[in-house]
Amino acid sequence: SGGVLTLVTDIARLTDVGGQARLKKWLDRRRGAFSGEAGAATLDAPKGVLLLGVQGGGKSLAARAVAGSWAAPLLRLDIGALYNKFHGETERNLRDALDTAGAMAPSILWLDEIEKALSTGGADSDGGVSKRVLGTLLTWMSDRRHRVFIVATANDISQLPPELMRKGRFDEIFFVDLPGTEVR
Repeated sequence: SGGVLTLVTDIARLTDVGGQARLKKWLDRRRGAFSGEAGAATLDAPKGVLLLGVQGGGKSLAARAVAGSWAAPLLRLDIGALYNKFHGETERNLRDALDTAGAMAPSILWLDEIEKALSTGGADSDGGVSKRVLGTLLTWMSDRRHRVFIVATANDISQLPPELMRKGRFDEIFFVDLPGTEVR
């Protein structure tokens, strides 16, 4: 989709991620439901997680490790590259990227530093484009039929729109802190 969606080839393993025991256990328990393996086919496929925390804590590494752990392609959505000066093009770019992620399912969709692109900030300084992008993303998150698992990362939860944080948007929110002495 013209630089908006990138296939990430630098995949990691969960063993590369220091600490994060709760996240690793959560991912391990849901691997079968995501891949649709026998015995787990009746379970709902997981939708996604939000990794929230300080810069340098390992959120991006964890996102790459989800793809490695679940043996699925990792697609990084550059939300900043979505924006286009022509009316309606930004939303179309997002829909095209989401359609591509669906076509590659089962896949992992990585939304890095999501608050920088989706913070609506109160002022309508962009003519409502951010609100329409958020609306398009939320509708897709609710209606998707493909096994596309979202890994969103954010540094500042206060900048995220409340609609994105509503129960059911993400399966779980994990806090990623700087690694302690034992993990290092």
